[in-house]
Amino acid sequence: MSKVNDLIASAKSVCDRYDKGRMERETVREWVLRLGVYPAPHGDRIREAAEWFRAHSANDVPADIRSGDLERLKAIFS
Repeated sequence: MSKVNDLIASAKSVCDRYDKGRMERETVREWVLRLGVYPAPHGDRIREAAEWFRAHSANDVPADIRSGDLERLKAIFS
């Protein structure tokens, strides 16, 4: 259970810092891609986020992609 709690706390922090421009997109992308295996529903959301960040790997992205980034990050802890 603490592993999931740590994930939720980290995801909230990463999402907040990225949303406020205090974290580069590439750092967020690498963080998502390095996440391990978690039980459902978090594991499913992590896989979705990883697929999203693999498909949209550029560092400079339009606002709609950035919005998608934030949606996927929020899904991990929602």
